[in-house]
Amino acid sequence: MKTLLHISLLAGAGLAAATGAGAAEFRLPAFETARLSNGLTVYLMERHEVPLISVRAVVKAGAVNDAAQPGLSNLTGDALLLGSAAHPKAAIDQAFDFRGARLAGAAGSEQSTLQANFAKADAAALLPLFAEMVQQPGFDAAELAKLRERKVNGLKQAKESPRNVVGNYYRSMLFGAGAYANPPGGTVASVAALQQADVKSFHQRYYRPDNAAIVVVGDFQAAEMRRQIESLFGAWQAVGGPPPAQDNGKVKADQARVWLVNKPDAIETTFLIGGAGIARNDPDYVPLQVLNTILGGRFTSWLNDELRVNSGLTYGARSEFATLGQSGTFAISSFTALPKTEAALALAHQTYQRLWTRGIDQATLDSAKAYVKGQFPPRFETGEQLAGLLGDMYAFQVGREQIDNFMRDVDSLTPAKAKQLVERHFPRDKLQTVLVGKAEAIRAIAAKYGEVTELEISADGFAPAAR
Repeated sequence: MKTLLHISLLAGAGLAAATGAGAAEFRLPAFETARLSNGLTVYLMERHEVPLISVRAVVKAGAVNDAAQPGLSNLTGDALLLGSAAHPKAAIDQAFDFRGARLAGAAGSEQSTLQANFAKADAAALLPLFAEMVQQPGFDAAELAKLRERKVNGLKQAKESPRNVVGNYYRSMLFGAGAYANPPGGTVASVAALQQADVKSFHQRYYRPDNAAIVVVGDFQAAEMRRQIESLFGAWQAVGGPPPAQDNGKVKADQARVWLVNKPDAIETTFLIGGAGIARNDPDYVPLQVLNTILGGRFTSWLNDELRVNSGLTYGARSEFATLGQSGTFAISSFTALPKTEAALALAHQTYQRLWTRGIDQATLDSAKAYVKGQFPPRFETGEQLAGLLGDMYAFQVGREQIDNFMRDVDSLTPAKAKQLVERHFPRDKLQTVLVGKAEAIRAIAAKYGEVTELEISADGFAPAAR
């Protein structure tokens, strides 16, 4: 058996109360990090409150690795659920369903995951099946064809609701030819062209122990679980050299631009306004959650108050820093009835500028701090949530200090520091805008906000045809 090289045992006091004196004691529970001799990273976090186990495989591969085949990583990730080389899909589904266990897969821009949740008593039966699916997926041709067809049909239907796809247009606009512009789900044409050989090749290239982590959270003894993981994954070997590091692109915002996506039958206008954001491991990640809460991160935010509560221009408005591994985006988002487009856009801009014209006072800051501190701990209560957090920490190189210092970083935010962060991270001018709606009715409005490029929502993909 290969040797398990122990790296570190990270101590923590557990998740403390989020209010009162306990807030300052908020800590990520203790977890062990190790690396197998084949390069596989292993995270083990014991949680004995309930007899459940959550296991998560995380592979550093996603849409940024799709190159000329958008949707390939997504299809590959979901195809893991189609069975292993030794057990067909029906047998695996029966094994998990019979025991009331859950099994799910996902693929995003930079990571692909397989997640399972089951009772402690079922670990011996289900962990080996989970390991098979990660290392030796079957990619049955007939099942894969059905999965591909479902994805193609989903892509055809998605554009009926602009809110489903406006983010794809926005990333395409901001990142241009960069890999971050790749739509995670692909396009109708690209997904329809994918073959079994493409999926197998992607799996061989990226699903390898030195590019992956196994996270286990729940009711187990770490020493015994280490032996099980070693037994199930220790023989996994990579083929060829590791995937090279790549630059996934940076936001292009050298001038104000508008992408007007024409949906001739639209009775609403859906919009995103913003620009460059931050990476997931940015040192300012935590305080920016507080500032964004004030602007558009809760029901009583400035944007929702103005666009929904006070004016009735929309059913909701929000803002968000969407973080990625190397960078990220910032956007204000909402939708409004077609005749109200001009007023909604003007009010969104006016409200956003309050960050500079009015600033953030102490009372507003204190309210947002209390809200954020109350919302944070519940995000990491269950084994599945904690496994997801550890997986993200691996994929995006986030240190545990970001979690352990969360309350401190929130409490230390002052109006003066808030002003500095606003200047540093919120794009004020040269804003990038995507409008999805009836172009004939809003073309003149769009021109007020930058150089306009028009696209047809009926066209496949999420970029101008000439790009």
